[in-house]
Amino acid sequence: MKTLVIVESPAKAKTITKFLGRGYTVESSFGHIRDLPKSKIGIDIEGGTFLPTYIIPKEKAAQVKKLKDLAKKSDRIIFATDEDREGEAISWHLAHVCNIPVETAERIVFHEITKHALDTAIANPRHIDQKLVDAQQARRVLDRLVGYELSPFLWKKVTRGLSAGRVQSVAVRLVVEREREIQAFKTQEYWSIIGIFNAHPHEFPATLIAIGDKKLHKLSIETEIEAQKIISELVGKTFTIKDVIKKEAARVPPPPFTTSTLQQTANQRLGYSAKNTMRLAQQLYEGVELGAAGHTGLITYMRTDSLNMSEKFTTDAREFVMQKFGSDYALEKPRRYATKSKNAQEAHEAIRPTEAGLSPESIKQYLSNDQLRLYSLIWQRAVATQMTAAKLNRVSVDIASNPYIFRATGQTLLFPGWLAIMPDTGTETILPDLKINAIIPCTELKKEQHFTEPAARYSDATLVKALEEYGIGRPSTYAPTIATIEDRNYVERDEHKRFKPTDIALVVNDLLVEHFGDIVDYQFTAKMEENLDAIAEGTKDWQPIIATFYEPFHKNLVEKTETLVKKDITEEKTDEICPKCQSAMVIKIGRFGKFIACTNYPTCKSTKPIPGSAEAAELANEIKEVCEKCGKPMALKRGRFGSFLGCSGYPECKNIKKKENKTGVMCNLCKVGEFVGKKGKRGIFYSCNQYPECKNILPTKPTGEMCPQCYAPLIFGAKGTVKCATKGCGFKKEMATTV
Repeated sequence: MKTLVIVESPAKAKTITKFLGRGYTVESSFGHIRDLPKSKIGIDIEGGTFLPTYIIPKEKAAQVKKLKDLAKKSDRIIFATDEDREGEAISWHLAHVCNIPVETAERIVFHEITKHALDTAIANPRHIDQKLVDAQQARRVLDRLVGYELSPFLWKKVTRGLSAGRVQSVAVRLVVEREREIQAFKTQEYWSIIGIFNAHPHEFPATLIAIGDKKLHKLSIETEIEAQKIISELVGKTFTIKDVIKKEAARVPPPPFTTSTLQQTANQRLGYSAKNTMRLAQQLYEGVELGAAGHTGLITYMRTDSLNMSEKFTTDAREFVMQKFGSDYALEKPRRYATKSKNAQEAHEAIRPTEAGLSPESIKQYLSNDQLRLYSLIWQRAVATQMTAAKLNRVSVDIASNPYIFRATGQTLLFPGWLAIMPDTGTETILPDLKINAIIPCTELKKEQHFTEPAARYSDATLVKALEEYGIGRPSTYAPTIATIEDRNYVERDEHKRFKPTDIALVVNDLLVEHFGDIVDYQFTAKMEENLDAIAEGTKDWQPIIATFYEPFHKNLVEKTETLVKKDITEEKTDEICPKCQSAMVIKIGRFGKFIACTNYPTCKSTKPIPGSAEAAELANEIKEVCEKCGKPMALKRGRFGSFLGCSGYPECKNIKKKENKTGVMCNLCKVGEFVGKKGKRGIFYSCNQYPECKNILPTKPTGEMCPQCYAPLIFGAKGTVKCATKGCGFKKEMATTV
C-alpha cells in the first residue's frame, strides 16, 4: 500500500521521512500552493458573497503537477501541514488540487516532529476542520480588501509605493504615538543621596529614603543646591542601624515560552528581532542534522499561546533533573501553568524541547551559534519549570541619623532550585549581618544627578508585548507585521535598534486616524481578531462579518477619494524662494521623507533638504568630495532610494556614489578609514568605509570614545551602558550621565 504524506516545507519532510517505514512517500508543497491573484482583487464583492477566487501561481505550477501525479499513484493521502489556521488552509487547498473530497480527506497534526508524535497522529487521523479554514479565509479576504483598496488611495493622496494593512497600520500607529509622547515629554532634573557605609570588612551603599516622617519620592530633591544642603547637614553625623528586616522568600520559575514571550525574551537577552527569532525557531522545529541520529526536530511548534506541556515531557524533565542535580531539585508533582489568553487553544502546547535529555551542551556541535543560543533559551526555560523553587533570604536595612533615614536592600541565595539551570537570571547582593542600634561609620556621602525620561521607543520585544496586550494579531502575525512595517519604510531602527517612525509614517498615520478611524482603532482591530476566533470556533459565519466591515469601509473610501486633495495632505508652505525660477517653495512628502521643492514643478525640478535634517547639515558643512571622473564637485541629490552623491556636472558626467553616514570615529583595524552607518536587512550597522579592503563592522553606533583596555571603539550597549566593540575584552561601563 502506497501512502503519500504532504507537508509544507522540505526540512519538515526530511525529518518525517526517517520515522516512516517502507510504503511512505513524504513530499513538500513549499508553502501555499494557491493564492488570490495579484492582477485583480479576486473577491466576489458585487455578488455580496465575498468568496475568494484562487489561482495557482506560475512558480508553484511544477510542484502542484508533481503532487497531483504522486496523488494518482498513491492508495492513501495524508495531509500533515502545521496545526494552525494557515496549515489547515494549506491542507484544504491541497485537497482541492489533488481532487480529494474535503469532507473525507485525512489530516494529521502534531506539536513536535518525533516518532512518538507522528505514530500517534497517523493512528488517529481527522478530517480537515472547515471552521479553521474559514477563519483563515476571512483573515485573507479582510487583508486583501483593506490592502487592495486603501493602498492605491495612499498612492493617489500621498505618494506611490505605500501600503496599508489591517494590522500593520495599527502597529505603525503605536510607534508614531510613542514617538510623539517622547517629543512632548518635558525632562525634569532630580537628585538622589547615596551613603557608603562600612561594616568591616564589607562596604555597601544605601539611599536616602526619608526625612523624618516625610518619605522621599523620585522628584523630592529637585536641585543640586538642595542635595548639597542635605549632605552638608549629614557630614560628621553619627549613623545608627534603625531596623533590620529579614524575610525568607521562594521564587518560582517563569512559565514555558509562548510565541510572544519567546520573541520578547530573545530580543531582550539575545538581541534577536522577532523575524530572526521565528526563522531560527522554524529551523529547530523542522529539524537539524544530529550526526548518527539524523534529521531531528528539536522543539515543539513555535506558533502558540498555550502554556500546556505534555505529561511525557514533564516526566522526562523530572528524571533529567533528578540525574543532573539530585532529588532536592526535582518536583514531586508536575508544575502546571494557567494559560492567560482566552483565545489560546488548550490542545496546543507551549514551546519546549522535544526531549528533555537533549541538553544544549550535548548537541552544540551540530547547531549554528544563533540556533544554539535560542535552543538554550527554550530548553532552560522548559526544564526549569519542573524544578523546585529557589529560596532567598531578602534583607532590608534602615540606617538613621536623625531626621535622615537611608535604606539598603539585598538578598542572599539560600538554595538555587531552578536557578541552578538558569544562573544568569538570579542576582545575589549580599549585606553583612547587622544589629539594631549598632553604630555604623559612613565613609562617603555623594549626590547623583538624574533626569526623568520618557517611555523608550518600541523594541521588537516591547512592540510584540503591546500588540499582544491590545489583542491585535495572533502568534503567527507578530513577526511578519514588524517585518512589513520595516520593509515598507514606515519605521527605521535607531542606534539602540528601537523603532523610530519615518516622516512618511507620520503623514500616513495622521491621514488614516482622521479619515479611516476604524482601520487603526485598537479596540476595533482587537474586536475583529475576536470575530476571527469565533469563526474558528464555529460560533460565527465569516461572510456576514466581512460584509459588516466592508460596506461602510468602502463607502467612506469612495467619499474620501473624491473630497481629499493631495496638496492639503502632503504640502506645507514655507518662506523659501526657488533659487532657479524665483517661485515659492513648499515642503513635500515623498516615499523617503520630507524635502523642499519648487511649486513650479515639473517645469522647475529644484529641490533642497529640510533645514536641520542630516542632508541639510551635510550641505551646510559643504561636500568637499570631488568627482574622480571629471574633477567637478559632488552634490547631494535625492532619488527613489534616498539621498546619494552625484556629480554636479550631470548630465555630461553621470558619476554617482552612495552617501556615507559618517561617525567621525577612526577604524581601529586599518587606521585609515572611519566608521559609517549603513542599512542592512537587519537594520542599521556601522562598518569601515574602506570596505572591501577593511571589513571591520560594529553592531551598534560608536560613542566616539576608545576602550581604555584595548583601544577599540566603545559602542552603545543596553540599558544606558557603553561597552567595548571587541569580543572577549569585556570592558563595560554606565553612560556618563545617569538618565
